[in-house]
Amino acid sequence: MSEGTGLIRKALSGFYYVDDGSGELISCRARGKFRHQKITPLVGDRVKFTRLPEGTGALDEILPRKNEFQRPAVANIDQLVIIASGAIPVTDPFLIDRVAAIADSKEGCGCLICINKCDLEPAEELYEIYTAAGFPTLRVSAETGEGIEELRAAISGKVSAFTGNSGVGKSSILNALSPGFQLQVGEVSEKLGRGRHTTRHVELYRLGPDAVVADTPGFSSFDTERMELLRREELERAFREFRPYLGECQFVGCSHVKEKGCAVLAALNEGKIVPSRHASYVRLWEQVKDLREWELEKHGKG
Repeated sequence: MSEGTGLIRKALSGFYYVDDGSGELISCRARGKFRHQKITPLVGDRVKFTRLPEGTGALDEILPRKNEFQRPAVANIDQLVIIASGAIPVTDPFLIDRVAAIADSKEGCGCLICINKCDLEPAEELYEIYTAAGFPTLRVSAETGEGIEELRAAISGKVSAFTGNSGVGKSSILNALSPGFQLQVGEVSEKLGRGRHTTRHVELYRLGPDAVVADTPGFSSFDTERMELLRREELERAFREFRPYLGECQFVGCSHVKEKGCAVLAALNEGKIVPSRHASYVRLWEQVKDLREWELEKHGKG
């Protein structure tokens, strides 16, 4: 037996597939202490493991994480790439805002908005919303290749998780970035206006020597209700365009929903904050304002 360190590239059916740097994936089981300590290894974890004689391995220790997500279930992500679409299926801005708020609350994690299918619909409104909010925003077409090189540059040297609502073309974009992916591409049902779930688990892939990406399962509006919730005190800072005005409100503890003397609402009225972004904040505030600590823990916080 020998000990080593590596990166969990895939987790499936209780097995963790660890890349030890050689490119070989070693199938590992977590030791019983993980279950007793209620620790779940995540894709993206850097781990210590023991290589067993039969060629498999056992996870011994998870090295410190800089961040972790519940959905998608990944750790140590440098940036979340949120794929959206102005064509079928049209992405509701709330879906983007829900995920972006989680990303912006994580230590060391950036957020990139990537609008696919721009050959069918340029999605001017979506583009303007997120550029105005300060997000790096790209328009691409997996079909024609437009914007793919800009996206390739944006993920270079980083570990990026690709996520978005079902049918927006995550797998198609990854195939355009690296044809060797050969990922299954789901057909979009025009009748339903949504895509089939083509990715069943989270897995890290290497795109050449300088980029690592995770393709994650698509989500629906219903799924966003099950995502981890932010604490009330975290939520205001998770909306990056609010930050210049925090602490400037007339009253301490302002919720930025309807209070008099609210600096965030003043900025909204002056056109410095996009109305749909504030509407998403209010919707999220209503979800968390009365939650107790045990309820937050149920949603993956704490």
